[in-house]
Amino acid sequence: MRVLPFLTLIFPLLLAQAARGEIVVVTSQAGAGRPIELKRNQVEALFLGRTTTLPDGTPVKLVDLPPGPIRDDFYLKLTGKNPAQIRAYWSRQVFTGRATPPREAQSLNEALQWLGETPHVIGYLPSGEAAPRLYVVLRLP
Repeated sequence: MRVLPFLTLIFPLLLAQAARGEIVVVTSQAGAGRPIELKRNQVEALFLGRTTTLPDGTPVKLVDLPPGPIRDDFYLKLTGKNPAQIRAYWSRQVFTGRATPPREAQSLNEALQWLGETPHVIGYLPSGEAAPRLYVVLRLP
């Protein structure tokens, strides 16, 4: 019965893959004059520290979820980079002084609180977690 050990190893991976769904990039309605929409490359530039402003020049702050499957899925969908590549990228950016990584929330609830209460903050969530007080600026299927 060699199949059983194989299934116990692969089953959690299959469940994690099945649990992945759409991720939405969101911002607060607080202080927003009108809803914004961003293109994928604009969001990528923000979350890789290449820019800190919206196309209209508005400075923004970013929120990262804690390390885990949602964060890993977000960066993989947005940038095509796996968790190790993202960690290495940010290590280089911080070491050289080129950029500062997004502020890391300790939980999904903390990220939701920051996003809902603070103007000009952008973050990402599983699509089912987006609250009505948040604008969806980009969808990552």
